[in-house]
Amino acid sequence: MARSTRASRTRTLLTRAALPLALVLAAAFPSHAASEDVTGGGINDFSCRPSAAHPEPVVLLHGTFATWYEDLNFLQADLAARGYCAFALTYGAYDGFPLVGGLKPVAVSNLEVKEYVEKVRAATGAAQVSVVGHSEGGLQALYLAKMQGIQPHIKAVVAIAPPTHGTNAAGLLDLGDKLLGRQTMERIVTTIGIPVLADEVPGGPAITALNDGPVAQPGISYTIISSRYDELVTPTETAFVREPGVRNQYVQDYCPFDPVGHIGEAYDLNVWHLVRNGLDPRRATPILVCAVGSPG
Repeated sequence: MARSTRASRTRTLLTRAALPLALVLAAAFPSHAASEDVTGGGINDFSCRPSAAHPEPVVLLHGTFATWYEDLNFLQADLAARGYCAFALTYGAYDGFPLVGGLKPVAVSNLEVKEYVEKVRAATGAAQVSVVGHSEGGLQALYLAKMQGIQPHIKAVVAIAPPTHGTNAAGLLDLGDKLLGRQTMERIVTTIGIPVLADEVPGGPAITALNDGPVAQPGISYTIISSRYDELVTPTETAFVREPGVRNQYVQDYCPFDPVGHIGEAYDLNVWHLVRNGLDPRRATPILVCAVGSPG
């Protein structure tokens, strides 16, 4: 990899994290972990066996222009430290751009996700998994639960800022510029295009299929988390699924002064708390101390 590319990706990672390192480490390796059942925790460890406290492995899905190790990776570490078997993959990557995922049409990438979920189930012996996704990953999670015929295999879906009802292509291109830089974006667009953009706009194939009838499927717990300051999934309420039994939550309902934006939602400690509550609603806890996330 060229030095300039490495430097660009390093700057991207630092920008996207946008949280004090001490806070990230404290969240990823909590000092109170001993008070929870941490047996079985692991990161992409196919020998991991779920514990009684956390019987469902968690599969985490990154957003457009991201990868498994550059989006929900800190959240994955946090869940593993708390005893979850936590898994993630890079989906939707082209051979010419193996370091950038989430580019293929949603329906194509979703087959990769389904295959990975079934691999996790087979390896861990779990009857069900829970799925957490950010941005396009949230859309992938909702699409997976509805479209792939594996509803009995999914315990919970937690979607962070999903473009449930579509978002604009300009916003997605802005996101690509922010994450990858204009030169890389132009190279991707010129070489392969970005099919997922046509999927994620209102009226796109994936959005139309997802919203043809109820989004939420029987027997699955749904939590949708968004920020009032999300600048890319707009209007922000379009992330929500207004159906019976679905928990739709703004971060600011719990932490009014958190200015977190779209990218920052993947790294926001308040969002992580709501994700954990969504994974285990019976043991949900209030946010006692609010953090301040990145507005970008």
